[in-house]
Amino acid sequence: MAPGADLPPLPCYLNGDYTVLPEARVSVMDRGFLLGDGVYEVIPVYGSCLFRFEQHMARLERSLAELRIPNPHTRAQWYAIAERLVQTYARDSSADPEKIEQMVYLQVTRGVALREHAMLPGLTPTVFAMTNAMKPPSEQQRREGVACVTAEDFRWQKAHIKTTSLLGGVLARQISVGAGAAETILFRDGYLSEAAASNVWIVQGGVLQGPPRDHLVLEGIRYGLLQEICALQGIPFELRRISRAEVLGADEVLLSSATKEVLPVTRIDGQPVGDGRPGTVYDLLYAGYQAAKLQARLRRPTL
Repeated sequence: MAPGADLPPLPCYLNGDYTVLPEARVSVMDRGFLLGDGVYEVIPVYGSCLFRFEQHMARLERSLAELRIPNPHTRAQWYAIAERLVQTYARDSSADPEKIEQMVYLQVTRGVALREHAMLPGLTPTVFAMTNAMKPPSEQQRREGVACVTAEDFRWQKAHIKTTSLLGGVLARQISVGAGAAETILFRDGYLSEAAASNVWIVQGGVLQGPPRDHLVLEGIRYGLLQEICALQGIPFELRRISRAEVLGADEVLLSSATKEVLPVTRIDGQPVGDGRPGTVYDLLYAGYQAAKLQARLRRPTL
């Protein structure tokens, strides 16, 4: 069987060509394959609208700059690639385009070269993009909340780069898989950093609080979005170092990510969070998130 033959024929883009997943091929000497030398973005799509596209592009640009990989496209070119994949997926789907929820994955690696740890100059970046259905949390998870476990944050010190080197996140996520939980909440030297594939927030006294924007946390696009929603809903918002004891004793604990949006955590390490049910601040944030999605569909990015 040819490599990738068992993959679904989802639309994708590779180095200037539009194709489907089973047909896409990358050199085994690509530095993304050999060294994890690349960055990525995941953009949620609601009703064919790329949600918070400009913010995702800004983070992609920051990540590329940190790794000294030249950005192969302008924002307008990135938008055209993503938009074509979104429209192709919608055309091939039997669902109503206005009800489709999907995500666009973008990846840039340094390119192809003989194996060498140094950042070799002059390479042509490898550009890959694909789209597939998004699997949001179930109604039961939103109604009842999810369970999480905790672990020491054993990852590297540059978590703010959205790099394809995700082995630390894979190992952290597997801890929660083994425990039958939804996520692994990580602590570094006794303070909250993030989860394996989510940002983590606490609510104490009606205030939404999260870790500061620094090199120990990947600043999710929801950092800015939740701050905007809090301003609209009159919820105090604060970023600071949060201790493990504060997380375990919080009134509410929340996860946020592109696929989870915002999701309540109601048990940590087998113990209830607050009264063991999703709280009032979660309800307000989730409602505000849905309003932001609807508003975004009414206007497209100006590029």
